Amino acid sequence: MEVELARQAGLGWRGKHTLLLDRTGSWFFIGEIFCDLPLPSDSETQEHCGSCQKCIDICPTQAIRGPYRLDARRCISYLTIEHKSAIPEELRPLIGNRVYGCDDCQAVCPWNRFAQRSAEPDFQARNGLDRATLVELFGWSEQDFEERLQGSPIRRIGYERWLRNLAVGLGNAPSTPEVVTALQSRRNYPSALVREHVEWALRVHERMAA
Repeated sequence: MEVELARQAGLGWRGKHTLLLDRTGSWFFIGEIFCDLPLPSDSETQEHCGSCQKCIDICPTQAIRGPYRLDARRCISYLTIEHKSAIPEELRPLIGNRVYGCDDCQAVCPWNRFAQRSAEPDFQARNGLDRATLVELFGWSEQDFEERLQGSPIRRIGYERWLRNLAVGLGNAPSTPEVVTALQSRRNYPSALVREHVEWALRVHERMAA
């Protein structure tokens, strides 16, 4: 809803990936202020995507079905953040090593070459997440997860889905003893959701070793 309101307010135009764009790209947040002031109406902004469809072509799961048409059920951001149950098995190999979101459609957008890196500390990588391996993150305890991700939006998916997503990433990783051992360590984890994705990942590595 916020994207459409922002479009109508003239803050940008709707990209073919359905996100809001302006001439500095799409790496920004949309905020709202509710008030009863009699403000003048804004005019809509002209679209500037032209014939480009890089966002459509890059989508790993083909969730962008066409210009301005997104199938959220296939979107990696939806699957890893909002989806609460098992990730469909046929989509797991397409997720690769993405643990929280995707943003490939934004990264490839030509308008984002004009984006500026924020100096705000809250937007900087914390806890070494830009250098951590999947095996290392999969070894975090629930207390590690809660403490290290305090103040991070990642924390809202909860520890169970954190492990689910990491199990998928490890299933897509090159087969090494370290990866297999990490997965086996969670084989008897109390959550059936986590166990299902761990078993899937181990089957993938068994096939690679055959």
